[in-house]
This record gives sequence, structure tokens and C-alpha cells, in this order.
Amino acid sequence: MDEFSTRTYGTSSGLDNRPLFGETSARDRIINLAVGGVTFVVVLVTVIGSFVFPSPPPRPLNVFFAVCILLACGSTIVLIYWYRQGDLEPKFRNLIYYMLASIVLLCLCANLYFFDVR
Repeated sequence: MDEFSTRTYGTSSGLDNRPLFGETSARDRIINLAVGGVTFVVVLVTVIGSFVFPSPPPRPLNVFFAVCILLACGSTIVLIYWYRQGDLEPKFRNLIYYMLASIVLLCLCANLYFFDVR
């Protein structure tokens, strides 16, 4: 418990070294790794696909699409960082999952556009 910085967590009786949300369960960690891993792979495939398909050199519109997806990922990464630091309440976890699902769907749309699926 020494690795946590000293915070009061809204208590007036003194300093407390407990993490804000307690220890996460193994199930929560597995879900977080699975959702994060799938999202990372989908975003990576989309960004690489934007530069490679339909043929090099890349189309500027494809690169712009990939940059927009990366910007959406940036805000989600900041929320995840704040959540893991304990600065956000647990209810924001659902918002993070929603944003990750939106990013995956945006990547799906981008890949359908890049590969010219009709």
C-alpha cells in the first residue's frame, strides 16, 4: 500500500493511503484487457490500412480519417489515465466503454471505406 500517494478522499479525520476505488477484481482486469486489446488492434489495422490501401502513396482523405480516429483515441486515453489515477468516479467506466465501442465502430466504417466495400 505504500505505492499510493497520500490522499484524504473526502475524509476530514486525516490522511488515508487506500486507493479511491479499492482493488479491482481479476474479472474486471480481464475485461479491461480484452476490450482495450481489441480496440488497440482495430485502431492499428485502421491506421496502417489508411496508409497502405488502396495503393501507396496514401490518399489524403484516408490519412485524415485515420488522424480523426487517433484524436478520438487520445481523449479516451486521457479518461482512462484519470480513471486509473482515481480522479474519476466509477460511473465513468461505462463512458469509457461507450467511447471505445464508438471508436471500434468508427474504425469499421473507415475500413469499409478504405477497402471500397459496396
